[in-house]
Amino acid sequence: MKKEHQKKAESTPKNAEKVEAVQAQPKGKEVVYLSGLLEEQFPECFNRLISVLKRHGVEFRLLKGTKDIWCKDYMPIQTESGKLIQFRYEPSYLKGNKEWEDSRSDGKEVCRLNGFEPVFSNINLDGGNVLLCSGRAIVSDKIFTENPEYTDKEQLVKDLSELLEAEVIIIPAQNGDMTGHADGMVRFVDHDTILGNNRSDEYKYWTNGIEKVLKDYNLKYIDVPFFYNYKDSKHPDHAIGVYVNYLEVGNLIVLPVFEVEENKDDEAIAAFKQIFPDKTIETINFNDVALEGGVLNCTTWVYRKES
Repeated sequence: MKKEHQKKAESTPKNAEKVEAVQAQPKGKEVVYLSGLLEEQFPECFNRLISVLKRHGVEFRLLKGTKDIWCKDYMPIQTESGKLIQFRYEPSYLKGNKEWEDSRSDGKEVCRLNGFEPVFSNINLDGGNVLLCSGRAIVSDKIFTENPEYTDKEQLVKDLSELLEAEVIIIPAQNGDMTGHADGMVRFVDHDTILGNNRSDEYKYWTNGIEKVLKDYNLKYIDVPFFYNYKDSKHPDHAIGVYVNYLEVGNLIVLPVFEVEENKDDEAIAAFKQIFPDKTIETINFNDVALEGGVLNCTTWVYRKES
């Protein structure tokens, strides 16, 4: 179970802008890891994704010992120097529901079973709430409520900055999103540019908050489409319509398309081709997974091997 934040209905987004691409991470052979449960529980989505990866020669592997498919959240964060940082994975949104608590993967055990030896941190932080690019890290302010033992917020940010080897930029979380994950709101394009859900259709408090961040850190923001008018009574916390939760690996972007009534698929594809003119954009329907509350970035962990 995972949930991306709820959003207001969307109007036509602002035109996407072409930007000069800057490598988000140092070069190195990248491998896409997925929970072995993804193949078992969502075979059609799994096969669509694997087909794209194979077509582009992207190496992929399945993680052993997982209890859920959301491997982005419980696997380590890899810094630009290549170091792996394993944060404590005890999200508050899984507490109080035995089924959800029982489905929480043990990051330490998964790392052990799959041969990774990360540096462990007691900071409680989901991988989906960390975006890294060229010496910068975006994290939502959900990190403060997840770590109440840190009475000094500045110290928490400082400790996090040292671990991530990056300048930490705190953005506001969405009130309607119990996860508070940054990867459901924005993504890095390069050091000075982020893309994110169309601000004209976001809540005013969030827009005001993100505008302050843009000003403080001299960041450029490119609006991309989203929609949240799809209704499913059995899956009220779905992520249908969240295009920003794409997979990026090397020169490849795998963008979710939703193919439901009133989708913004064509707009999103056009926007991403304009934003990333030098990257290959592939699209897949990942709806069976999206109904559970996450999309492609949530279910993949990209590991950069040493050159």
